[in-house]
Parts: sequence; C-alpha cells; structure tokens
Amino acid sequence: MKPILRLILPFLTLITACTSMPKESISTTPHVDLPRFMGRWYVIASIPTFVERKAFGASESYALNPDGTIATTFTFHQGSLDGPVKTMKPKGFVQSPSNATWAMQFLWPFKAEYLIAYVDPDYSETIIARNNRDYVWIMARTPQLTPERYQHLVDAVGVLGYDLSKLRRVPQGSDDRGTTVN
Repeated sequence: MKPILRLILPFLTLITACTSMPKESISTTPHVDLPRFMGRWYVIASIPTFVERKAFGASESYALNPDGTIATTFTFHQGSLDGPVKTMKPKGFVQSPSNATWAMQFLWPFKAEYLIAYVDPDYSETIIARNNRDYVWIMARTPQLTPERYQHLVDAVGVLGYDLSKLRRVPQGSDDRGTTVN
C-alpha cells in the first residue's frame, strides 16, 4: 500500500463511520398555532449554547411579524441574577406547514435549526430541540414548574435522545408575585 493511502485510509474510514450512522430525526409537534405560541417563555432548563452557559433569569419572547417571520428577543442576566442583562434578537423563519420547524438567524446568512418538539395543549410548556441533540430548551409561561411537571419534561427530553447529564436548570429568581423560585 502506498504511504499516502496508509495515512488517508484511517481518516476516510472514520468519516464514513460517522456519516453512515445518522441520528434519527426528532419528531415535532403535529401543529403549532403561531398566535398562541407568541409571547414570553421562561427558560426553565437547557443544554445551553456557549452564550447561555452562565445565564440566569433567561426568557425568550416571540412576536409574529406581518411578513410571517418571528421577531425574537432572548434576554438573560450574565453570571448571576444580579448580573448584567444580555439581549439577543434573532429572527425566526417558519419552515414547515405545521409551523413546528423554524430556522433562527442570529447572524446573517447563518440559520440554526429550531424544532418545536413539544407544546402542551394550553401552550404553557414547550420543548425546543435540534436533530444534532447538541442543544435543547425546556420553557414555560411561568418562571417555575411543579417538581412533577419539571420531571415530566426532563423525561421527555431524555426520550428525544439527549444526554440528560448536560441539562442545566436555569435559575429564575423572583416571579411576578415576588416569590423566589428556582
């Protein structure tokens, strides 16, 4: 065997092995009523992106634009509940007839996959996922969930194929009634 092939063959084998075992696609919720989904969602837990690793009091708000895009505002405190407020404003693009598959654009021209894997019937809890299973978000309309509801959603994230050891509960601080929550 030629020396160059001895160097390249293991690399090609590794690449082939990695690409020949694609992860199963995450199923999205059957239909999202976009007007009901709009509004404020508190991030209860996540497998965070680099930016969110030290996020406290995180929330995401959505508003439907006249052109069908989603104006998004992601806000959190950096490092602690008293830390500086950080805000990001990506734009969402609905990409499926079910309204459950979006692309989020933080920086043009790049768009990130955003799958609404679950939303409960009263639109008070949701799970946002990605097929790569690198990031996930458990969100709710209130900054706290009962331990039973939280565990139910964590279990659902596990069923989606995520490594639950990477899931981080996002401290929320005080809700609108002044009650301290976790």
